[in-house]
Parts: sequence; C-alpha cells; structure tokens
Amino acid sequence: MPSPDRHSPPVKPLPRTRSCFVCGISNPLGFQLQMHTDGRLAEAHLTFRPEHVGFLQTVHGGLISTILDELMVWACGVATRQLAYCAELTVRFRKPVRPEEPMIARAELVENHKGRLLLAKASLLGPEGQVCAEASGKYVPMREEMSAGSRGDFVESPDTVLGASPGT
Repeated sequence: MPSPDRHSPPVKPLPRTRSCFVCGISNPLGFQLQMHTDGRLAEAHLTFRPEHVGFLQTVHGGLISTILDELMVWACGVATRQLAYCAELTVRFRKPVRPEEPMIARAELVENHKGRLLLAKASLLGPEGQVCAEASGKYVPMREEMSAGSRGDFVESPDTVLGASPGT
C-alpha cells in the first residue's frame, strides 16, 4: 500500500446503500460509512465507537475484518466496474485498535485473473499512520442477475463507479 497521506483522501465518493452493515444509511446498527476512491484505491476515514470493543478497550477483530473486506470489495468494483463477493479473507492484526481513535482504511486490487478471480489487499492505519491491521482477499465477480438486483438498494447511482447495468 502507498504510504498513508492523512490529508489527501481519494476524492470521488462511492455510492452507499440503504441496508449494508458497513455503508447502509438506513441500517441503525451499522457503520454508515462513506467511502471514497481516486479511481484505483478505495478509502474510508472512520472512528470505531466504544460499543465496537471486544476485550479491554480493543476493537473487535471481526469488525475490523468487516471494514477491510468492504473496502476490498469496492477496490475490486472500482477497478473492474463489477460488484464482487468475498471468497476468502485473511487478516493479520498488528496493533490493537482503540475506540474513538481516527483511522483510515485503504484497499486496492492487486491482481485480476481474467475477470474470474480478483485479488485485493487492504490496510487499517492508525492515528499516526501505523499499520494496525492488513488483509488480503480473493473476490469473485457477481453474476449479472445478482448485480442487477443489488443495484436497487443503492441510494446514489452506482453507474458512475460500476458502469450502467446491461439493459438500462
């Protein structure tokens, strides 16, 4: 991943959905995260809340994994203009993440195997730019019928990032 630049986030907002646990604006239990892209990276600035802890003021690893997975899905989408499902996720936790500390999650597509298997990587960076967690994942593009159904849940049109759905 490139070195963290806390002052120059990617500039184009990624579309959000209504129901997603990570970005869904109507999901009262979710993160309601706004993500951005520069056309290559997917990025989000976030702060975990006290209710996100597992043990001893440490954010639960499953929630960190969820954020990194979501950013990798969007990194795949930005690069291929297709939604994708996670087939495999590996996360390495390097430093404890504390609630109420500003973090940056950043992801990028690293390999595209003929549009059938996508490999991505992501990092969660702490307040001083330190790597708190890093992940890699394998993603499979959604079949068109699933992608078309998922598009109805978006608040903003995903066409600017993913391209128009066939038949629209």
